Amino acid sequence: MAPEPHDPATDAGRYTLATVGLTKLFRGRPAVSGLDLRVAPGRVYGLLGPNGAGKSTTLKMLLGLLPPDQGTVYLFGRPWQRSALAAVGASIEGPALYEHLSAAQNLEVHARLLRLPRERVGRLLVDVGLDRTGRQKVRTFSTGMRGRLALAVALLSDPALLILDEPHNGLDPEGIVALRRLLRGFAAAGRTVVVSSHVLGEVAQIADDAGVIAGGRLRYQGPLAGLAPDGDLERAYFALTGATLAGVA
Repeated sequence: MAPEPHDPATDAGRYTLATVGLTKLFRGRPAVSGLDLRVAPGRVYGLLGPNGAGKSTTLKMLLGLLPPDQGTVYLFGRPWQRSALAAVGASIEGPALYEHLSAAQNLEVHARLLRLPRERVGRLLVDVGLDRTGRQKVRTFSTGMRGRLALAVALLSDPALLILDEPHNGLDPEGIVALRRLLRGFAAAGRTVVVSSHVLGEVAQIADDAGVIAGGRLRYQGPLAGLAPDGDLERAYFALTGATLAGVA
């Protein structure tokens, strides 16, 4: 099952996010090789793959945190420019959190740094389920609570594109359901979400489209339903990636 043929270089304007031949080498070996992504507006795109497949490396190149060795990233129809990041919210390995401050105070600091109004802070705390934490310091937060705060920081600028790396990590079932609703609502408003994960069940709940990476290469791209027409997402995923059931969380 090969990726659909497409040429983002000539029609990148159709996509919120596109890449052409994106490649990253580490010590001369490709971590990501010839990646062509296309992410349409108003959709949730699930970037799937086993640990070490190249997902996080890809996201870092999309955000300018790692320079590609070859290829081009397009944001909002244009070749990558740092100024475009003003319309992008992201949580990659979490933001810098101030351990001695509360959740609200953390958001207020980030709002000041980004020159954003403080009015969004209260609403975001409700959206991510941290509105009852009061003066509790971040240093006492669980992994899931930190993930919720990282999501709030990513949403603070009211972005057109949201990029999240393993956002389900550490969340309890209530948090997972809340995240699912938030991301679906974000896309329903015409915005775009890219979620990197190896949790197949959760991606199946939220994604419209999927890209499957294995060994740094794109093995499938298209509608999630097209990945497994028979409904057996696990079998299709294992066939594409060579992963085993024991090797996938």
